[in-house]
Amino acid sequence: MIKDNNKKIWLCLAHMSEAGEEMKFIKEAFDSNWVVPLGPNVNGFEKDLEEFVNKTDKGGTPGKRVIALSAGTAAIHLALVALGVEAGDEVICQSFTFAASANPVVYQGATPVFVDSESGTWNMDPNLLEDAIKDRIAKGKKPKAIIPVYLYGMPAYVDEIMEIANHYEIPVLEDAAEGFGSRYRGQVVGTFGDYGVMSFNGNKMITTSGGGALICPDEEAAKRILFYATQAREPLPYYQHEHIGYNYRMSNICAGIGRGQMTIANDHIAHHVHVKDVYQKAFADIDGIDLHVAPEDYMEPNYWLNTITVDPDKFGMDYDQLRLILDAANIESRPLWKPMHMQPVYKDAPAYVNGVSEELFKKGLCLPSGPMVTDDDLVYIIDTIKKAKK
Repeated sequence: MIKDNNKKIWLCLAHMSEAGEEMKFIKEAFDSNWVVPLGPNVNGFEKDLEEFVNKTDKGGTPGKRVIALSAGTAAIHLALVALGVEAGDEVICQSFTFAASANPVVYQGATPVFVDSESGTWNMDPNLLEDAIKDRIAKGKKPKAIIPVYLYGMPAYVDEIMEIANHYEIPVLEDAAEGFGSRYRGQVVGTFGDYGVMSFNGNKMITTSGGGALICPDEEAAKRILFYATQAREPLPYYQHEHIGYNYRMSNICAGIGRGQMTIANDHIAHHVHVKDVYQKAFADIDGIDLHVAPEDYMEPNYWLNTITVDPDKFGMDYDQLRLILDAANIESRPLWKPMHMQPVYKDAPAYVNGVSEELFKKGLCLPSGPMVTDDDLVYIIDTIKKAKK
């Protein structure tokens, strides 16, 4: 296939609704002068998100509340505040993830304790999780929270993680920043634990340019999060502060983008799954390339980024050599996350590892998957990979 070499195929580029709903809500914000971190768009976006996360395949509702915030990182931070994480505490974090999953633990003066992944979902290994909990308790440091991550939109083994967390009475904060719309047994991820995190960064399933949200268990918890997100101001006619607060609220402008994006959220998810189907069919015939797909039929990933592992012995080159070939062909790809326990900044943090994430880091790539990736683009990407094989 002949491709326009001036066109870069990106991993996941933001895509606006065909009807321009985003601009409609933004214009309303400007016309009404609601350009501050509150207003009709923020309220409307939160209601849209609540309807989205509370809808299950069985027709039930978890009854969650959602607070729109400035970033997914802010959502993690506020959840830790709400869970009472303080200086000297420990929080169990998934090692195979982006740094934003762990950094807010340090904001609170606490220590992240990293747990490696299992090979099926690439997410937190429940067996290793329990080993870590037992060992931390034996050392006199019962963890204050557990942060599993839904890597690249793949659900973890939620039942097993929740069973362990409930047994040891440790709250769960689900990092679903990459898992918008992914489902586990028909229920949207981020709604199983005490809190759930969403991200609307520019490369996510839907975007608000920059932003995030926190899924809260009930109205009381949501009010508490809102209090801390707006500088923890007491309800008095003058400014009085009895707690440390933060400026973490989403702006009415960004929320307007979000409201427009919600009109095409399901279309975006369907597109990412379609891209997975195309890759899966093509890679079945390419020895040495394995596409990561859900290991269980009750897991419904959004396939935010479709990911592959490269076997250099079978494919004839390693993942980084393939990455450079793709880059030369104007195709963006990216290595899998470098595990947190391998990061210099966390070299002294406790870690319970089994080698899974380290091995994946050595051979994995993310491939273009976003709504701007066309079927013609997919043909070109697959053809480039086929031609690279030695």
